[in-house]
Amino acid sequence: MTTGMLPCSMTRIRLLYVPCPSAEVATALARAALHSRLAACANIVPAIRSLYWWEGEIQDDGESLLILKTDVGHLDALRAKLLEEHPYEVPCLATLEPDDVNAAYTAWLTASLD
Repeated sequence: MTTGMLPCSMTRIRLLYVPCPSAEVATALARAALHSRLAACANIVPAIRSLYWWEGEIQDDGESLLILKTDVGHLDALRAKLLEEHPYEVPCLATLEPDDVNAAYTAWLTASLD
């Protein structure tokens, strides 16, 4: 491949999309995932606005978005840790599969999890 990109079928990278009640909570969850080597990298978008149904009413809340980068071999353990530590009664843990990822980044991520 001349582009250095790996199609999704050749990479095991997964992204985990995790809304949090605050940047502080997102940071704590990110650090826990990194310290346990279940994620290689975390991105935190400190301010997002979320509108959603909860208990029969539309809610409009400020949140922070945590995006964790891992691989399929660590995904289940990472999801279990987040479900245990996330303060929401029903947290959103959505797994995203990138279409392609550059080979050097894939190698770094994989090495960071071992």
